[in-house]
Amino acid sequence: MKAYLLKRILILVATLILVSGVIFIVLMLIPGDPAQIILGIHATPETLKQLQAQLGLDRPAIIQYLSYMWNVMRGDLGQSITYGVPISSLILSRLQVTLPLTILSMVLAVLISIPMGTYSARHRNQPGDYGVMVLSQIGLAIPAFWAGILLILLFAVVLHWFPSGGFQSWATEPLKALKSLLLPALSLGFVRAAVLTRMTRSSMLETLKEDYIRTARSKGVPERTVVYKHAFRNALIPVLTIIGLQAGDLLAGAVIIENVFYLPGIGRLVFEAIGQRDLPVIQGVVLFIAATIVVMNFVIDVAYRYVDPRIRYE
Repeated sequence: MKAYLLKRILILVATLILVSGVIFIVLMLIPGDPAQIILGIHATPETLKQLQAQLGLDRPAIIQYLSYMWNVMRGDLGQSITYGVPISSLILSRLQVTLPLTILSMVLAVLISIPMGTYSARHRNQPGDYGVMVLSQIGLAIPAFWAGILLILLFAVVLHWFPSGGFQSWATEPLKALKSLLLPALSLGFVRAAVLTRMTRSSMLETLKEDYIRTARSKGVPERTVVYKHAFRNALIPVLTIIGLQAGDLLAGAVIIENVFYLPGIGRLVFEAIGQRDLPVIQGVVLFIAATIVVMNFVIDVAYRYVDPRIRYE
């Protein structure tokens, strides 16, 4: 197990280095000079060169990258051109919106998909199974931002049950803050629930065909025990993989949803940075999202052992 963990950690570090290199190269190729953006179009060449030297933009690209990675390893993602504050503090301040939104979306997706997928597998080719498949197909067909717009029209404009956008601080109005996240969380969670429902159903159907399930049934074990005690745990392994991927993907999906609901999270931060051509912020946020996805995959890999003790790592 220790050897496996060490191997996975080395792969995690290598992946992060590769991802950071790709992000750095892509941003280097984007037209535009950060120093020119800061000083404006009327800056003199002397002032422009002075700021470029101050920001390290006059150095070779490889030196800039190595310097950036050294700062990243120390927890320094650089400074925002627009806000003039450290990028790490910007990300941390916006996490109070994005992190609860991501967790709430994933919880809703799991609470919807696991029972529906299990029910559908138990009632295969019956009306209930067909109903679940139709709902999951609708979830796959509707983009998250379109689902968000529909939810705003129904629950905010027509019924007036939820706010159409904005966010109240957790410190001053915690209940209103939670309420403002419910519709965007449902928008993100509904689409993810569709994928997880189909995966749960497929995995349960495969597991229910196993020999040990037939043996349990032949011994007269109640069907509920067969499904939820013997089959469910083993069927959960591929579902865990999708949950890990979806959890990381939620951070990327928040870029659109947070703009639909006007939430001051990481998604809106990167959207504003793109409009203002604040390349350091874009680089820092994209690296943070990529690192989160890689770490989530690592956690899911380790969790396999605890879900199914039969798994042994060499």
